[in-house]
Amino acid sequence: MAKKVLNVEDDPDTRTFVTTVLEENGYIPIMAVDGEEGMEKVREERPDLIILDILMPRESGIKMYHELKTDPSMKDIPVVMLSAVSKRTFLRSTAALTEFGDETVPEPQAYLEKPVEPEDLAEILKNILG
Repeated sequence: MAKKVLNVEDDPDTRTFVTTVLEENGYIPIMAVDGEEGMEKVREERPDLIILDILMPRESGIKMYHELKTDPSMKDIPVVMLSAVSKRTFLRSTAALTEFGDETVPEPQAYLEKPVEPEDLAEILKNILG
């Protein structure tokens, strides 16, 4: 059975790009345009992996990632960050969220900076999902 991959991305061109890579590699794409919709899709669809942008309207990828990794029912879903924001900036942002007593948030399984080559994305997905 094909694995379901949730792509949380506000940019339509990037959503189309990721959808194409997912379909060409035998995955079932699920789309969300921001973190709020992304969390709804996680609860409804229980994806096998999440590809997550950082800068989005309504709920940012940083907040969604923090929510995912601190919820016992969702924390084991692998997350690949795909963003124009550098990994270093992202890690500082997640660290800032833990300064107020929340538990430590682990790093994502992979971090890709835009633009990414389709082969690189496909390889990361295969390495994580098998």
